[in-house]
Amino acid sequence: MKTDIEIAQEAVLENIVDVAGKIGILPDDLELYGKYKAKISDEYIERIQGNPDGRLILVTAINPTPAGEGKTTTSVGLGQAFGIMGKKAIIALREPSLGPCFGVKGGAAGGGYAQVVPMEDLNLHFTGDFHAITSANNLLAAILDNHLQQGNELNIDPRQVVWKRCLDMNDRALRNVVVGLGGRTDGVVREDHFVITVASEIMAILCLSTDIADLKERLGRIIVAYSYEGKPVTASDLNAVGAMTALLKDAMKPNLIQTLEHTPALVHGGPFANIAHGCNSVRATKTALKMADYVITEAGFGADLGAEKFFDIKCRMAGLKPDAVVLVATIRALKYNGGVAKSDLSVENLAALQAGIVNLEKHIENLHEYGVPIVVTLNSFVSDTEAEIEYVKKFCEDRECEFSISEVWEKGGAGGVELAGKVLETLEKKESHFKVLYEDALSLKEKIETVAAKIYGAGGVSYTPAAERQLGRLEELGFGSLPVCMAKTQYSLSDDPALLGRPVGFMMNVREVYVSAGAGFVVVLTGAVMTMPGLPKKPAAYQIDVNENGMITGLF
Repeated sequence: MKTDIEIAQEAVLENIVDVAGKIGILPDDLELYGKYKAKISDEYIERIQGNPDGRLILVTAINPTPAGEGKTTTSVGLGQAFGIMGKKAIIALREPSLGPCFGVKGGAAGGGYAQVVPMEDLNLHFTGDFHAITSANNLLAAILDNHLQQGNELNIDPRQVVWKRCLDMNDRALRNVVVGLGGRTDGVVREDHFVITVASEIMAILCLSTDIADLKERLGRIIVAYSYEGKPVTASDLNAVGAMTALLKDAMKPNLIQTLEHTPALVHGGPFANIAHGCNSVRATKTALKMADYVITEAGFGADLGAEKFFDIKCRMAGLKPDAVVLVATIRALKYNGGVAKSDLSVENLAALQAGIVNLEKHIENLHEYGVPIVVTLNSFVSDTEAEIEYVKKFCEDRECEFSISEVWEKGGAGGVELAGKVLETLEKKESHFKVLYEDALSLKEKIETVAAKIYGAGGVSYTPAAERQLGRLEELGFGSLPVCMAKTQYSLSDDPALLGRPVGFMMNVREVYVSAGAGFVVVLTGAVMTMPGLPKKPAAYQIDVNENGMITGLF
């Protein structure tokens, strides 16, 4: 069986100019990064604003398991299937982070015969967007520390610096550091921290900004520290906004690549969904809607994280109204949720399937909260039996969901034609009545508790004393009207990764709360979730190499 990278490297790619031409983009509208990657120009984006919007389809999933779900694979395959059916469709995805690429999770280009390519470029440096975000983040950190060194005119309390440096790598040793050691000219000694780039507020800001003016305004609102008097100090106060914008100017432009079947794909931005808001950029999504009749996008991890934030943060801020949701599951993952060991998932086990399907049931119920029609798709495995498939099909249809098998990993777009047909049928038969889960006027605690109860199934929420103080302070500072961005484990509906299936009545534990004032949301850290992950004992980096012909090997 070929690996993903072998399939991708054997593919015959079309020049990106030709891919763009099929959807009406002229060569002068592209900024080329070699033959197979390009950024779309600001002039083109401005020119198409009068076009009608296409239909927006969100792809989400059940909670991830070691058995695999295939959300990105499904997104890519669905886009390819629309192409086979003669529909004008575009895929709008996130860019991968180097952290999981070299760690344990892998990349984010899809899999099998449903991939975006060139997959090595996408999974590694791509067009440099993440480097620009990292540089802008750390420029602000450098300006902040220089301000402390050069007299501290803003009276910043070094113990209340909240801005952290970032790196797009899993590096646990940088979670907690001390800076400024050495002589008097080496800076002010203080505790500092690193987050992974995809958890940086600048990543969120880039993904939520509509244009350069909006970007600058959001950057200026970033709170970097508090003064001795308790007053917020912003990036604007430090006069850092212009230089940060200069670093991010090109990163604001969406990236265009292609699938294995030459379907156009806009891949732009990449906040994690377990510690950030988990969606590709508003600019890419809105541009795609002006370019095509159907736009397939995705949100990170399970629907309890990515879809909730897509709806309650991205759609709320951008005025987006999704027309349908595709909910991805696998029989293997459902049986894992039912208590079957990973080594035994290939054996038919209807009892375990019945026990584990409650995870799918909860995600269906959650998505119904938003008023958007649902299509459930089973990402097919050869070990799936007819009895198991039929059980899941009836379970979904009994809950007013369309159902389809997806075979895109094995067959590419042809394996997604049935799914695409179900999506088109749903778009025709069922109207979306999209609504957000909670209103802006609720307090921060009420928003947290609404998500915990309605989406996670929690029986209550507990707050550390520090979190209680932070919530009170943010309300006093006027941030109570912002939506909440819940940072939580992706492996469970709860904040405990060991609780599989559909846990009920548990306590949700909030340990820290802080505002991302530029992004426009309040981050709520629950359980033991980390904003700087670590590498596993045997990271994927051990397997990656380059042969004598310059070809990358071992990348999935």
